[in-house]
Amino acid sequence: MKKIAILFSLVNLGLFTSGCESYVDIKTQGSLVPKDIANYRYLLNYTAGYETGVILGDLASDDIAIVDASQQTSLLNLSYSYYKNTYTWQDDIFPLSTSYENDTDWNTMYARIFRTNTIINELPTSNGTEVEKSRLMAEALVHRADAYLTLINQYAKPYNSTTATTDLGVPLLLTQTFSQSLNRASVETVYQQIITDLKQALPNLLASQLYNTLPSKPSAYGLLARTYLYMNNYKMAETYADSALAMRSTLINMATMTTTSTFPKRISDPEILLSKIAAFGTSAYTPTAMRLSDDLLTLFDANDQRYNLFTVPASRVSSSYTGRYFYREIITGENRNLGPSVPEMMLIKAESLARAGQAAQAMIWVNNLRKNRILSTAYTPLTATSNDDALVKVINERRREFCFRMLRWWDMRRLKSEPLFQKTVTRTFNGVTYTLAPDSKRYVLPIAQYLTKMNPELVSNP
Repeated sequence: MKKIAILFSLVNLGLFTSGCESYVDIKTQGSLVPKDIANYRYLLNYTAGYETGVILGDLASDDIAIVDASQQTSLLNLSYSYYKNTYTWQDDIFPLSTSYENDTDWNTMYARIFRTNTIINELPTSNGTEVEKSRLMAEALVHRADAYLTLINQYAKPYNSTTATTDLGVPLLLTQTFSQSLNRASVETVYQQIITDLKQALPNLLASQLYNTLPSKPSAYGLLARTYLYMNNYKMAETYADSALAMRSTLINMATMTTTSTFPKRISDPEILLSKIAAFGTSAYTPTAMRLSDDLLTLFDANDQRYNLFTVPASRVSSSYTGRYFYREIITGENRNLGPSVPEMMLIKAESLARAGQAAQAMIWVNNLRKNRILSTAYTPLTATSNDDALVKVINERRREFCFRMLRWWDMRRLKSEPLFQKTVTRTFNGVTYTLAPDSKRYVLPIAQYLTKMNPELVSNP
C-alpha cells in the first residue's frame, strides 16, 4: 500500500540530493561516506529542514481580521484558497476540487519527522564515538518532539485528561521507512512520545549552541514547559520553565528603542531558546498581510513598544487597506520566531502561579517582562485584584507578546472550555458571516482530503 510516501514529496527532502546548505552557511565538503557520523551533523545543519514551521494557526486565530474589500477580493484567488478557508474555519481547507490540495503545514512537519527518524535510526551503526552519537541523537529527538507538538495542536483535539487516551491524535511514525501505516495514535500516546523524546535528549544536549537553530538543554526544557502547559499540567510546566530560565533568562530591552536597527538576528537572539519560523514569511505583504483584529488592538496602547516597533498603519501596506498591520518581518528583515523563548517561559511561570492562587507572584513575572516592553517614561506595574484577574492579565500579555506566532490559536483551543475565557468569534468574508463557538469542531483543523482519500486508515476529523 502507498502510505507515508504521500505525506510529502521527496523533492521537499532536498537535503538528500543537495549540499545541505544551512541558514548558518555550514556546507558539506566533498562526498558523504556511508556510515560516517559526519553525515548526520550535515543533515542537522540543514537548518531549512528543521526551522521552517506552519502557518494555518495564525489564520484561524482571533488575532487576525481580514475586513477590507480589496484584500478579501484578492484572497478569492484560487492560489489563496487555503488562506480564506482557514480564516473562515471551513470543513475543507484543501478541497480535492482544486489544484491547491496540498497541506504545506502537514508536509513540512512530516518531512522533518522523516529526517529525524533517519538520523535516530541510523546513528547507532555510524562510526562516531558514543558521545558524538548521543549528542546528535539528542538534537534529532528535540526536532522530532517539536514537530509532533505542532501537529497534535493543529490536527487533534485539545488535550483533555479524561478523553486523551481515546481522542484521535496524528500518525506516530518513529522509523524512516516509507511504508508505514497512517493510523492515528491517541492524543495521549503522541504527547507521551513528545515527553519521552525530550527527556531522552536532555542529558546529552549542550548547555548552549553557537546558533539557536541548534537544540540545547534550554531548548528541551522550553519545549517540555510548553508541552505540559498544553496538557494543562501547570505544575510541571512551571518546573520546566524554571529549568529553562535557570540557564537562559536574557531579555531584549525595547523600552528605550526608537528603531529596530540594533535588533539581534534570529540565530543569535538571546530571547530565543530554539528558533522555529512560520511557513511563509509573507505576513506583511498584500494580500496576505495580517491586520490586527479590533480585539487584539484593544490590548495595546501607544506606550507598548511591540505595537510601536512591529506594527504599522495600513497605508504602509496598501492604500486600500485600513487598520493596523503586523509588520515585523519587513521591519527586521527576518521571519517571525515560533519556537520557545525566554518571554514564553516567564509567562508560563506567571500562569502557573496565577492558577496556584499566587496572584501577586504571578504579576511580578508579568511586570518583569513588561519593564522591557513598555516605554520607560510611561511604565507602571500591573496589579491584580484576584487570582482570576491575574490569570486574565497573563493571557492578555501572552497575546501581546506572541501575536501571529501560532501560540494564540493553541491558547484559544486550550482555554475555550474555561468560563473565564469562553467566547464566540465572528467574522464576515465576502458578505458571509462565520462563527466559531466554544464547542465548535473547527478548533481542530481538518486533515486534507487527498491524504485521507489515498490512505483510508487515516481517519478524518469530523
